[in-house]
Amino acid sequence: MRDAQSVQARGRRRVAKVPEKITVYFWMIKLLTTAMGEALSDFLVHHMNPYLAVVMGAAVFAMAILLQFRSRRYAAPTYWFAVAMVAVFGTMAADATHVVLGVPYLYSTVTFAIILAAVFFLWWAAEGTLSIHSIYTRRREMFYWAAVLSTFAMGTAAGDMTAATLHLGYLLSGLLFAALFAIPGVLYFRVRMNAVLAFWIAYVLTRPLGASFADWFGMPQIIGGLGYGHAPVAMILAAAIVILVAFVTVTRMDVKRPSIRLRGDSHGGP
Repeated sequence: MRDAQSVQARGRRRVAKVPEKITVYFWMIKLLTTAMGEALSDFLVHHMNPYLAVVMGAAVFAMAILLQFRSRRYAAPTYWFAVAMVAVFGTMAADATHVVLGVPYLYSTVTFAIILAAVFFLWWAAEGTLSIHSIYTRRREMFYWAAVLSTFAMGTAAGDMTAATLHLGYLLSGLLFAALFAIPGVLYFRVRMNAVLAFWIAYVLTRPLGASFADWFGMPQIIGGLGYGHAPVAMILAAAIVILVAFVTVTRMDVKRPSIRLRGDSHGGP
């Protein structure tokens, strides 16, 4: 009887809170959320009181994270709503560091990179894994979202650094990060690069990649954009996100068949 209860307890603890399968749709939605977060953040900050915009962004971000933590298992709408709000608030946090505090993009990029490295170090020291497939406990979930927020803040600063500080502009920055984004995938499939390392490198690069192209479409032509405006770009991207999230919700292609894993977390997946 006690053994049966132990198995059931392990099964309850090991209910996934994040996507169980990393498919091409995962990366498509992730890139769309990063681009949408950049466009929406820029629109809000430039069309209303920037301090009020940040407060509103923080409030919705907190609500989204609370919903994610209160959910008992992975649900695509809840999860991707949280990611989208991290994208918006992470962008605001990085932009506020530069605009309000006057910190150069290079310094803010390095600072957020150090913060991200510290999150990964503490996560590994506490749990012995950084795998997305190990997010079964509350503590691991907290580490995971701390890492996600840090990647968004660092990626925003890095994208702005290449576009403004290094004078590459939005299009060349987007192409640069697209090439960098492809590298871990190629290495994973060609030489079997560590899956966890490949995942997080690609995850970090989605932020400046999506944001660079969002800026290219939304920024005025006089500063290197196409001039479509932040609001239209944000609306189109949000609509695309809703469609893709609805698709994965219905098909459940990012969810594995229910099973009880009795072994440890060590595995090859990210």
